Amino acid sequence: MVRDSHLMDTKISDTSEVSATTISVDYNDVDSMAKVLADNKVHTIISALRVFDAPTSEAEVNLVRATVQAGNPKRFIASVWGIQYSKTSTVGQARERTLVELRRTKLDWTRFNNGFFLDYYGPPSLKSYMTRVAFAIDVANKKAGIPGTGDEPMTFTHTFDVAKFVVAALDLPEWDEIMYCYGEKISWNEFLKLAEETRFNVAYDPPEKLQKGEITELPLNVGTVDFPKEVLQGLMALWGLYVLEGKFDIPTDKALNKVFPDVQPLKVRDVLGMWRGQ
Repeated sequence: MVRDSHLMDTKISDTSEVSATTISVDYNDVDSMAKVLADNKVHTIISALRVFDAPTSEAEVNLVRATVQAGNPKRFIASVWGIQYSKTSTVGQARERTLVELRRTKLDWTRFNNGFFLDYYGPPSLKSYMTRVAFAIDVANKKAGIPGTGDEPMTFTHTFDVAKFVVAALDLPEWDEIMYCYGEKISWNEFLKLAEETRFNVAYDPPEKLQKGEITELPLNVGTVDFPKEVLQGLMALWGLYVLEGKFDIPTDKALNKVFPDVQPLKVRDVLGMWRGQ
């Protein structure tokens, strides 16, 4: 996603009203990407690449290099949505390569920490472009495999609300290297109480289980996602450990919610309420 320089002072309250021009690029070809950015007078890069491993990391690093080579872009938002992964993890190492490259530039850049995406807990009627998976709570199948005690704080944000905060932040004169936004901070046990119109089958996964890369399997994840089972379980076990480490407990006192109070994000109760009648 890019933003033209002549839009820098435009207030956008509803991202659904924004039209976009799609241009195909080859992420292996820095020169051609730089030409596209220069020819279209792009001012701001908003990367939404899925950066999970070395090949996808290389694509985003190339995008940073193309941005610098193009000359006219001034700002870059890295695809580090959600939380900060440990630098010892594959995902963390992949994303860190982009940040290392950005620190070598004179670009104004940032990344967004928004906790976990609330999209995963809504019904099919909730608009989302995310592949649906169930982490900790499978609302559709009334089953939960909660990491830790369930009292650890979590932060949830719907992707469309993240987009609203991103659009609002484009008008800030300066960016911090990390910007925060959130829909709601709530524990898994509190989340479960809101979801339980009928009783759930609930299990709690202790740290010892998560450290082995094991989790309680939830029905929604069986044969319905674009990850192999072992990869998905390992990733969710890592997320579970991150819950225990407090990585999903973002500092709400530093969040953009205070800067942009007109952005009213969806709460957990709002999304769970959409299941009624479905």
